[in-house]
Amino acid sequence: MRGLPEAYQNRMRALLGADYPAYLAAMERPSRRALRVNTLKISAEAFVHLADFPLASTGLCGDSFFFPDDVPIGRHPLHAAGLCYVQEPSAQLPAAALGVRPGMTVLDLCAAPGGKATQLAALMKNTGLLVANEPVRTRADALMGNLERLGVSNAVVTCMRPDALAAALGECFDAVLVDAPCSGEGMFRRDETAVAEWSEEHVHSCAARQRQILHSAAALLRPGGALVYSTCTFSREENEETVFAFLQTHPDFSCRETRRLYPHTSPGEGQFFAVLRRAGCAGAPDARLSAPAPGRIPAWDAFCRETFVETAARPALLLPDGRVTLPPEQMFIQAKGWYVLRAGVAAGEVRGDRFVPAHALCMSLPAAAFRRVVPLSGGERNRFLAGEPIACDPALSGWCAAVALGYPVGWGKAVNGALKNHIPKGLRSSFLERKEAKELRGCRG
Repeated sequence: MRGLPEAYQNRMRALLGADYPAYLAAMERPSRRALRVNTLKISAEAFVHLADFPLASTGLCGDSFFFPDDVPIGRHPLHAAGLCYVQEPSAQLPAAALGVRPGMTVLDLCAAPGGKATQLAALMKNTGLLVANEPVRTRADALMGNLERLGVSNAVVTCMRPDALAAALGECFDAVLVDAPCSGEGMFRRDETAVAEWSEEHVHSCAARQRQILHSAAALLRPGGALVYSTCTFSREENEETVFAFLQTHPDFSCRETRRLYPHTSPGEGQFFAVLRRAGCAGAPDARLSAPAPGRIPAWDAFCRETFVETAARPALLLPDGRVTLPPEQMFIQAKGWYVLRAGVAAGEVRGDRFVPAHALCMSLPAAAFRRVVPLSGGERNRFLAGEPIACDPALSGWCAAVALGYPVGWGKAVNGALKNHIPKGLRSSFLERKEAKELRGCRG
């Protein structure tokens, strides 16, 4: 691969030894595009049957598949319905290694753009509590957008420095994932920007920051809990040496596994992860962790009776500004000092005596939950996904779920034989392909 810094090549030659030529040969081959099936909404088998393009298993995870380069996945209804996430195959292994189960309390400490957070939610089956923290506010919007699209309902999104989050919550999580910011060496084949920004000084600065993040992560994990540390880089300073330094200063932790993936040894890009375990047994659940106490919201209750098959209103919280949220089944009710951007599903807002639903509410439910459904197909589907109104049954009136391939893609409002489009402008198909390109460039997935 042309353009690799000489200092980097020297480091890799020393690291890989006899395997270095194989690495260079792999770097000359194009990377392959892959997706992860969102099992919150569909099984891998059903997705393969539904897709109108060929899929090939990556061999790394059961719900991970390669797809052809010429498929504009960002404009495809499977993507719009939240049935898949474009994700580099190797990046799917750290979340899988964390060993989360339904009902656990889990933290993704550096969560944007949301690939690993949505994977964790699927492994948890949308139960328990998932805190998805993104310290950089400008990246948090992409995180929330992906949680919405994939129908994640058990997540609280926070925007805090790891040390501040540790000070606010303390050791309260059963499992913590640290997908640390890194020098991105493992993504050089697909990210020219990472190549241009690489330097030995950058490697050392990343390692210093990673050690600080890991220290905060340790303060958030309960005794007996699991911590997975991962990067998409190859440098020993950011990987084994960071883990060794952590273990030296945290003697109650042990390393259960480390794994390196290279382009010449795996079907994906570069990845490193270490599985760490804290000694001890978890005590009683955190006293601050309990089920939220929703209040009665007349406008929301009326909307539920009119819109959903189940007439009972779903438990909801009314925020002071009129927004309504469907909280996770458990939250840190009395935690002080933590900055929450979103809790659970953003359902909509109360305007006067009426309720206006949000896109996230539609995406969080199956088609069978709605009283009024408008199936979309062919050119009609493409026009709706692009933000245009379409014709509908004149007998329909009110909020309807627009459905593609059997899955909701957004709200429409039926008025006099027309379905007015309520997909947010930023999510319409003309933008989705650019969004996909951003996902593909991101090194942390």
